[in-house]
Amino acid sequence: MGFLNKLGSLFSGGGERDDAIHLYVQCDKCGAKLDIRVDKQHDLMPDYEGGGTYFLRKEMLDDQCFTLMYADVHFDRQYNIIASEVQGGRLISREEFEAE
Repeated sequence: MGFLNKLGSLFSGGGERDDAIHLYVQCDKCGAKLDIRVDKQHDLMPDYEGGGTYFLRKEMLDDQCFTLMYADVHFDRQYNIIASEVQGGRLISREEFEAE
């Protein structure tokens, strides 16, 4: 049984570690709220001119009115948002996302 567990962990990522940032976006057109998962290893681009900061360009599609939204987000070294622009929507807090 140990072999099957090890084999299963290869395909499941090997644990519950989530090395990601979650952004919450609300569509300007219909108000749909999205939880956007940003993988720190694959989605973020280093901003070499920004002194070790990171940049994200993300396309998002909501599932209600199917509006395509675009986000440009700059992060500091600790992955805190230092600047953002969202076309077709806006960034919201986790509390706003979880509220009705």
